[in-house]
Amino acid sequence: MITTVQGHIFNIPNFLSFLRILLIPWFLYCLHTGRTQAALIIMVVALFSDWLDGQAARWTNEVSDMGKILDPLADKLCLASVAVYYLWKGELPLWFVAFVVFRDLVIFFGAAWIRHRHHVLTTSLWPGKWAVGFVSMMFITMVWPLPLLQQWPVKEFFMYLSSAALFYSFVEYCIRFYRIQKGLDFRP
Repeated sequence: MITTVQGHIFNIPNFLSFLRILLIPWFLYCLHTGRTQAALIIMVVALFSDWLDGQAARWTNEVSDMGKILDPLADKLCLASVAVYYLWKGELPLWFVAFVVFRDLVIFFGAAWIRHRHHVLTTSLWPGKWAVGFVSMMFITMVWPLPLLQQWPVKEFFMYLSSAALFYSFVEYCIRFYRIQKGLDFRP
């Protein structure tokens, strides 16, 4: 049985989420200065820490309210910062980056509103986790200088796949917020 630790900030899962946030500027610096291998290593560490923080919370029974906020916040900051960087470099279209940022802002502020108004701390939904996974695959194809990934439209494939997954998860989050707002049953 998993126990929820109220207000417990300093634990391994939360450290891993903080680490992910701290890696963002280093990743962008390495990417921008042409240190592709270092950027790829940082990306793999960030992706692994994203998986590991949830596992560590379950293994150590340290699922905390702070972790339920920090983990998706780290995901959103990583996703948005890398997407904006690639927009700035001209490697991602404006519509995609605007959609990602808009979606994440609506979900973040929607969750904050639900927490404030209804005292319900929402957690991540699986469609959102899949969407982040597809976006991560797109970023990997953009960072990794593998000729095969450059030869075929792999980036575009993952961009459109992640767009569909992001949209689907956005609708799921909106339905969840609506159901909580109306006092209806919802999936945690």
